[in-house]
Parts: sequence; structure tokens; C-alpha cells
Amino acid sequence: MMKELCERFEFRQIHLDDGKRVAEIESICFPPNEACTLEIMEERVKKASDSFLVAIEKQTKQIAGFINGLATDEDSLRDEFFTNVGLHNPDGSYMMILGVDVLPEYRKQGLAKTMMAEFVRRESAKGRKRVVLTCLAPKVNMYQKMGFQDHGRSDSSWGGEEWHEMSCVIN
Repeated sequence: MMKELCERFEFRQIHLDDGKRVAEIESICFPPNEACTLEIMEERVKKASDSFLVAIEKQTKQIAGFINGLATDEDSLRDEFFTNVGLHNPDGSYMMILGVDVLPEYRKQGLAKTMMAEFVRRESAKGRKRVVLTCLAPKVNMYQKMGFQDHGRSDSSWGGEEWHEMSCVIN
């Protein structure tokens, strides 16, 4: 399936003019208390474009999903990463994933798994030690299938939720 998805989609770094569209996708994929605002998303695109992976459907040229994060030398995801793009350190040893977004019409086809594999491969090539994310309990199994280990309850309370911190060792 991964080969078919790689033929159907182009995986690339975000372009500056993609900011508004990825913010719209974020508002579709996450409830308002968790979604990134347009202003912060556009700042992430400007200051941390190297930390985005975008899936473009080749036939329609539309963004189907994306992953975004910030690099750091901190080894645990804290809430400030969601709002302070200034914490991004392009040379950091750890990548904090802030969102894995797939539009509803592209779900349950393996796109998130394929995007994650490509994202982790790219971060490994940059010399990162680990990729870290937080997720709600119902998503833990999905991320475990992608190679992430569950470390239990996170210190994060982003959006008033209880998160699990998960990580994938890559180097």
C-alpha cells in the first residue's frame, strides 16, 4: 500500500503560500481547543518550514494532509511548543510533532502512516535522535503501529485534554 500511496501523492516540505490552507486543514482535523490558529500556523510555516511534511495528491494538486513540528534539544513535549515558534532550533536533537493532519476523505487509506514513515526518515537524515508526539488515548494504538512507544500520561494539558507522550528513537 505504501508504494501505491507514494505514486498517488507527492511528499514535500511546505511552501510559504501553503500556510492558509494548512491552517484550514488543521481546523477541520482538530477541535477549536486543540487546533493551531492561522497566525501561529503561518509563523510556523515562515520560521520552521523545514519541520513540515506535506502530502499533495498528484491528480488534484491539493494538500491531503501534513505533519508539522519544531526541533529542539528538549526531550519532552511541553505546551509552549504549540504557541512559541521561537523555541524551534533547526539543529535540535529532538523533533516535537505538533500535528498530524489528514483530511477526512483521505483517512483509513494508510496516508498518515506513509507520511509518518517519510517524516521520520527525513528527521533521521537530519541526525535527530528521537521524534516525540502527544496523542489522546484512542490514538495510542495507531502510533504504536507506526513504531512509537507510549510513555504514559504527558505533562501537556494542551486544549484542556489528557495526552499520552509517545516517541520513536531514530538515531
